[in-house]
Amino acid sequence: MIQSHERILKTSGKPTCYSGHVLGVGERLKDENRPKEDSDFVKVNVPGDKSITQRVLILASLASGESRLSGLLHGGDVESTAEALRSLGVGLPSIPTDGSEIRITGVGLNGLRSPSKNLDLGNSGTGARLLLGVLAGSQIEATLVGDASLQSRPMRRVCEPLHLMGARLEHLGEEGRIPIRVDSAPPLRSIDWLSPVPSAQVKSAILFAGLVGGAKAVVTETLQSRDHTERLFAEIGVPLSIQEIPSGHQVELSLPPDIIDPLDFSVPGDVSSAAFIIAFVALGGTGLSVTIDNVSLNPTRTGFLDVFSRMGTDLTIEKATSEDTCEPKGSIATSPSKLHGTEVNIREVPAVIDELPLIAVMGACSEGRTIIRGADELRLKESDRIHSLVQNLKALGVGVMEHEDGLEIEGAGRPLKGQVRAFGDHRIAMAFGVLAKLEGAHIEIDDPTLSDISFPGFWEVLNKLTQAA
Repeated sequence: MIQSHERILKTSGKPTCYSGHVLGVGERLKDENRPKEDSDFVKVNVPGDKSITQRVLILASLASGESRLSGLLHGGDVESTAEALRSLGVGLPSIPTDGSEIRITGVGLNGLRSPSKNLDLGNSGTGARLLLGVLAGSQIEATLVGDASLQSRPMRRVCEPLHLMGARLEHLGEEGRIPIRVDSAPPLRSIDWLSPVPSAQVKSAILFAGLVGGAKAVVTETLQSRDHTERLFAEIGVPLSIQEIPSGHQVELSLPPDIIDPLDFSVPGDVSSAAFIIAFVALGGTGLSVTIDNVSLNPTRTGFLDVFSRMGTDLTIEKATSEDTCEPKGSIATSPSKLHGTEVNIREVPAVIDELPLIAVMGACSEGRTIIRGADELRLKESDRIHSLVQNLKALGVGVMEHEDGLEIEGAGRPLKGQVRAFGDHRIAMAFGVLAKLEGAHIEIDDPTLSDISFPGFWEVLNKLTQAA
């Protein structure tokens, strides 16, 4: 069961976020004010949230004044977005590897300049889609390119609403794919967009275009997607109207400001990265109980905890801040658990989309059947994640059935052995990395270094937890 505690955690100074650093593994937490059972917990920190990091870098670049940011993720996708911002004229310092503070002097909403070279977003779908929105409203010219994986990912869902707003977008290769050239356009028009698929990246691209281009923007989703952009807009003084209406969840930017305030912000640990540690502990990868501190508890990101709980994962959540803060955070504690299968349905998918590969591999080691449906969006990620999961589970001898919108997994009930492919996808590499580190397993992954995209130090954390058991 998930237990939620409202007590305030005591902290000294600013929260820190060290990339893949395990604090106190093998040592017991000694705090007489904590419940007695907490003495058996070790403490882990995970890197900064990837989605939040990219958004705060963009907003700090567009602000009027100096922003102070800490806890930023130092990873491949973030580096691609940061380098693109530097090419657009922002004096962005190097991203620290230890989460320490940096200061960014923003150029203002109208201060970006046309770059002298293409903006290479590498494998960062978030960076590419958000910057398409920013560039659409910026009255400058730029071309976005990326690696083979990014070039295969759909951009039409972002380009269509931006085109309706008046953006001039030229597809230099396949229609609806990167590379895309953005040309200087007249002032943007307002838009009232009903998103066919709930997507925080599409919603954010439209809101960024409205903010930079000074245009009213209304986005309606049938189900609410992640709300990091809305929370950060409120933090910098951008007024939004958010409401539930008969057709779904609606966000309205009606009066875009001429300037936005700088940020003084510490990025919490990435709860999606924490999910891999939770799964590893729950599956018995270590005999230890683990507490993950300073992690995001944004309610649009924690849906996977409900799924984990249904599977039998022992979880305790302690909130350090209220949900009314810009980005709520706290700690998640977990212990080795006896897991059983569950079913994930279409209404849950937007809140657990990044954790679905992990839920699938947990299902392979759980009792009974795990069913994931309504998740056809998985086919449009860094890899076709449904295909990647099915092929790898079959390679390990796990019973699995593929559907167009998901898959069904039969719990194997034994240590798994075999060779798997990451398909260039960091979450596939880490999901099967969790299985590979379980006792008795013999699994080889073709490209384990992909974990550095979102979780630098991932293997170090698993190794230390295993050794400390």
